[in-house]
Amino acid sequence: MNIAILSRGPYLYSTQSLLRAGAERGHHIQVIDHLQCSLLVDRDFPAVFHNGLNLSYVDAIIPRIGASVTYAGAAVIGQFEAMSVFTTTRSEVLLQARDKLRSLQRLTGFGVPVPRTVFAGEGQELSSLVEQVGGFPVVIKMLESTHGVGVLLAHDMLQATSIVEAFQKMNQRVVVQEFIAEARGADVRVLVVNGEVIAAMKRQAKEGEFRSNLHRGASAMPALLSPEEEALAVRVADVLGLDVTGIDLLRSHRGPLVMEVNASPGLEGIETTTGKDVAGSIICLVESRVESLRLQRV
Repeated sequence: MNIAILSRGPYLYSTQSLLRAGAERGHHIQVIDHLQCSLLVDRDFPAVFHNGLNLSYVDAIIPRIGASVTYAGAAVIGQFEAMSVFTTTRSEVLLQARDKLRSLQRLTGFGVPVPRTVFAGEGQELSSLVEQVGGFPVVIKMLESTHGVGVLLAHDMLQATSIVEAFQKMNQRVVVQEFIAEARGADVRVLVVNGEVIAAMKRQAKEGEFRSNLHRGASAMPALLSPEEEALAVRVADVLGLDVTGIDLLRSHRGPLVMEVNASPGLEGIETTTGKDVAGSIICLVESRVESLRLQRV
């Protein structure tokens, strides 16, 4: 099988892990920089070219799209979809998952529990927004933040006003979100592949920090999920249409809450922490879906 990983970082851990997993299973697997692709939009013969090479031989793609190039990445994925190539992340699903507000709206529409969140539009009275999510402290975050960048904690109105004004001057959309104090700076990252929980780890923020991102010095350990947490993670993946996803849960007094969903989750932290072969599970997903598509075409 010919598998292409759409990635701008061929030497990143996640990309290398997928390359190894694919090669070990006998596949021809390569890394394609999606920003170096050109797209032929044609009714009869749609095509993707990489440095002049027609990629019509590709059977499946595994998108590893950075947040800064979401639109360009989604365009390339969409072109492969027009060519009937299987993708582990569909273009419209990537766009939805990258927008925190749209994701939360869809999840709550299906009854999924999330922290109370309000969208901060221009000219709105900030004090009423803070009151709607339960008062200070509150989390203020950009809608398209990643690795904890653009996610800040405000303890009073002066801090909240300064943060929101700064983000809005940069033309960034922001939300004000309930701070779950009882989580004590910890969350649970759950990897779901093909509707099944593959691995889970608890991430604990370092002292003095509320963000539990490993990129910010958080520690990690394998996590044992409750039946409720496991069922919630699987439901989130299903509601958002994500075959591969990282779901961040907060353990609150009212049960697990979905804090965030990642359509292109990093593999290094969770594979090294849990010892699980997440990349291998993703390759197995590709194998089963491509085989299913082939049978449908016969």
